[in-house]
Amino acid sequence: MDGTPGSTGTPLRVGLIGYGLAGSVFHAPLIAATEGLALHTVVTGNPERQTQARAEHPEARCVATPEELFAPDRAAELDLIVVASPNRTHVPLARAALEAGLPVVVDKPLAATAAEAEALAALAAERGLLLSAFQNRRWDNDFRTVRQLIADGALGRVHRFESRFERWRPQLKGGWRESGDPAELGGLLYDLGSHLVDQALTLFGPAVSVYAEVDVRRPGAAADDDTFVALTHAGGVRSHLWMSATAAQLGPRFRVLGGQAGYVKYGLDPQEAALREGKRPGDGTAWGVEAPSTWGRLGSGESPQTGGGEPVPTLPGDYPAYYAAVADAVRHGGPPPVTAVEAAATLRVLEAARRSAREGHTVRLA
Repeated sequence: MDGTPGSTGTPLRVGLIGYGLAGSVFHAPLIAATEGLALHTVVTGNPERQTQARAEHPEARCVATPEELFAPDRAAELDLIVVASPNRTHVPLARAALEAGLPVVVDKPLAATAAEAEALAALAAERGLLLSAFQNRRWDNDFRTVRQLIADGALGRVHRFESRFERWRPQLKGGWRESGDPAELGGLLYDLGSHLVDQALTLFGPAVSVYAEVDVRRPGAAADDDTFVALTHAGGVRSHLWMSATAAQLGPRFRVLGGQAGYVKYGLDPQEAALREGKRPGDGTAWGVEAPSTWGRLGSGESPQTGGGEPVPTLPGDYPAYYAAVADAVRHGGPPPVTAVEAAATLRVLEAARRSAREGHTVRLA
């Protein structure tokens, strides 16, 4: 590479570890669409996924193992590592990247525990390298809209925040995400819960207490598939968070209640569906934009389902903003869009939720 990662004229070369759902649907397309980044190498030992990666990103080479990336002669060819492999591999691969002198993005959850995340953060700080957790849901269209409404004071003082990722998937799909092995970090608490807790903490700050109900509903399931988490934030807001694969009727994605008004929003941000369909940011489509028929409603005293309140145009979703911010941080040394310290705070809540569900009581956080 001519120049350094700080030079502005040359794309940063990215090594992507993992080409399953996270790697192929989210990371690779967003990296390829980000000005200043170039997908250089994809790591997957699966022959079918290698074929898929070569077809979708012919400019990138494929290798079978992470060790090939971190060999001294290969590491020098890269400027950024992205870890999109199974959860149990996140910590060792992130550590290997940092020890090879490479900044790293890690798909959520960054680690199994807050202590592990903090240790990685300390290593990154010691080496002067970027470490960021991929929390793309901060750039969901509905979350961006909620954040703006709160900032504008449209709700008054918020006292309750309800957030749901609910699905109807009565049949198991298999794979490590549904594994009951604690080392795999499967189940919805660490999967969808990582997003929901991160969003709540981003909006309302630290949690001081956590209560959770973690259930396994589907026949043959080994990991939690129907989970509820209640947070009390230091500022007094209460967040109620649902994540489920067993919801035969879906609740609102958000219901946010304040002293002046409430906001209710149904449906999911369209970006994941677009990526799964092969659409890409910058391909001429109106990225992250949803139809007015799915806008949320703001008001008081009436049900949004019967036309109460006023429709609020949903801000466009903007997943590309995450990697644009990563590229800027690597080049110029600024903070990443999501820090390891923030990831550790989320993990501290998830650990407390697991303990609360196991012991049957509210867990206080220091």
